[in-house]
Amino acid sequence: MLRRILLGVLALLVILLVGGYQYAKPLLLTATGYAAHNACAVTQVADRTNPSTDLPPNPLVPFLRERGVAEKSTVVGASVLGVLASQEARHTPGFGCTLGGSSPALGSPTPVTASANPYAAVVDPLEATATVPPNHARIAANDAIKVALEAAFDDERPSASTPTTAKLGTRAVVAIKDGKVVAERYAPGFSPTTPQLGWSMAKSVTNLLIGRLVQQGKLSITDAKLRPEWTDERATITVDQLMRMTSGLAWDETYDLGTPITAMLYLEPDMGGFVAKQPLAHPVGTYQQYSSGSTNVLCSVATARVGVTADLPRQQLFAPLGLTSAIWEPDGAGTPVCSSYLWATPRDWAALGQFALQDGQWGGEQLLPTGWMATSTTAQKVTTTEDPGYAAGWWANRLPDGSLVEPSLPADAYWASGHDGQRLYVVPSEKLVVVRLGFSPKVSAKDLKTTDLVAALITATR
Repeated sequence: MLRRILLGVLALLVILLVGGYQYAKPLLLTATGYAAHNACAVTQVADRTNPSTDLPPNPLVPFLRERGVAEKSTVVGASVLGVLASQEARHTPGFGCTLGGSSPALGSPTPVTASANPYAAVVDPLEATATVPPNHARIAANDAIKVALEAAFDDERPSASTPTTAKLGTRAVVAIKDGKVVAERYAPGFSPTTPQLGWSMAKSVTNLLIGRLVQQGKLSITDAKLRPEWTDERATITVDQLMRMTSGLAWDETYDLGTPITAMLYLEPDMGGFVAKQPLAHPVGTYQQYSSGSTNVLCSVATARVGVTADLPRQQLFAPLGLTSAIWEPDGAGTPVCSSYLWATPRDWAALGQFALQDGQWGGEQLLPTGWMATSTTAQKVTTTEDPGYAAGWWANRLPDGSLVEPSLPADAYWASGHDGQRLYVVPSEKLVVVRLGFSPKVSAKDLKTTDLVAALITATR
């Protein structure tokens, strides 16, 4: 009898454990997917050796086990305790890392040279005669600029009268004024040649990518009937509404168990296809809701229209601008993850900002439709918005009612914003571009001091 009771209890425990694992598996896969992709990209794209320094605090972190990192393998795995919820990421030269059990067929990457980029960090006399020589510790002699950089890197040390505060986590700042680099600084372990992940700053660069296609007549912002499965009201969704996140598609950007954003990034090989299946939650064009899904379905539309997948950003942006460091990682279907996975050196991020500042003029050519940036950075009035100031992939300082999001900055300022404190500011009236990159998972947007940095650099460079 006792033996039967013990077997019954054991069977019940097994059932509970299996059931509990199945319930928790999506959350575990989110953690292992993040860890596997992060480890692959940090070692293979950024050429750094300690991926754990880019994992934000999480109860699962102590239980995550990585493989292939020490060997700098092109296939990197992560699991919980070495056995549960295993995920792998695979590196493809020119395209970065992709989650999945096999590498997608991506073809050959378009060659990119630095000759067209006056801000390139790597100087090759044979192909980059116009580049600015790199300086790993470039701090302008201007005292005001120096003070601004010190504040951005949180150089102040706590005193007896000042409580100890967490560091800001700044890894790089680059500023361009009147077309010239005027301020530049890097944290230990980082340099002008270290690519850094921009997270959602990629959404703003997606706007530039779409602009390139519009300029060539391959796409229009008024195009509708964008996906073959959209035979209902979703067929009225336009390219512009996807950029402005007013498509009305059901979405939840919360990084939590079972939400669309975590399912898209860590469980779905075809991210655009997954988003396209979402039903409408609001009438098209009436409700603005921040959605990484909207950007990814937009890029699935763009690649399908042009007939080019992972190589599209290299053909349309990286090669024309000379962004040799830029890597836009694709999903399992080969489509660039336009919401999140763009890596570039701080100087190449700054070059993208300068390209926007110049309204698409680069190397004597007009590569965007004239006036593209003015339209793209104008926030439009929407019946309901969760995200005031969001325009067509960029955050605008001037709201539709004329008020300012950041009163300390000029009204014409706009910016790209990414997870963990990534920022790219463009201030046309000051001819200024400011890039701030870092790892700041515990620092609020207000405490990040990026607005203070831009305001200080405006004053310092006048």
